[in-house]
Amino acid sequence: MSITDDNKVYAKKLKDNLMLRSEPVAIKLVRKGEAFPDGYQVPEKQMSHCQAVMSARNGNSYKMTVEAQMCHVGAATLGMVERPEKVISGEFHAGIGIHEGPEGAKNMIAAAVDVPFKSDGEIVCPLKDANFEPDVVAFVDIPERIYWFEAFMTRKVGGRVQYSTAPFQCACEDITAVPIVTGKPNISIGCFGCRKKTDMKPDEMAIGVPYSLIPEMSSISDIYKDGVFTKAKRD
Repeated sequence: MSITDDNKVYAKKLKDNLMLRSEPVAIKLVRKGEAFPDGYQVPEKQMSHCQAVMSARNGNSYKMTVEAQMCHVGAATLGMVERPEKVISGEFHAGIGIHEGPEGAKNMIAAAVDVPFKSDGEIVCPLKDANFEPDVVAFVDIPERIYWFEAFMTRKVGGRVQYSTAPFQCACEDITAVPIVTGKPNISIGCFGCRKKTDMKPDEMAIGVPYSLIPEMSSISDIYKDGVFTKAKRD
């Protein structure tokens, strides 16, 4: 099968078996000098990365060039632009009112996880429509759905799972950059930007999964479908 056919299968299995509210989202950062995959259009108006991700889970596809990026905070984390000085100093985020002052916001940004390469943009689309190998597949849903990814991750080796998150940068850092850098899934309970600028619902959270893990996770979801899923409360 082609990569497109594979992605359709993975998306359907995970969506059906996990009873997801919306589509798994494929995210591919286009490295500096790399060609963009064909078949995707630049949005008419600028969007933030989080807006593109939340829109893609509802079926939309985007070729997000650097010029199409509305949020320089997210674009910097994803290797597209330099981080603005007001963000580095903490002034920008402190002005929102969550941190007591610039120092706390500065410390948050200093600890940010950025991708270790430069990029010319990204493709963000439903996994079922991806004709490429994504870097990450993002899922946004209620905790019961996201919970099962922990089960997928620990099925063979057990242990415990740790996550990295903050009050800001759910979509760009937590569920895109962190999985790319660590090679591991990462959960976010959302952020101020996603809550303000997208349709992310109050009862939803998110996880980003490296694409390399998606084939196995889709297979495990088939195993769980007639097994442990039937023993759990799943409304």
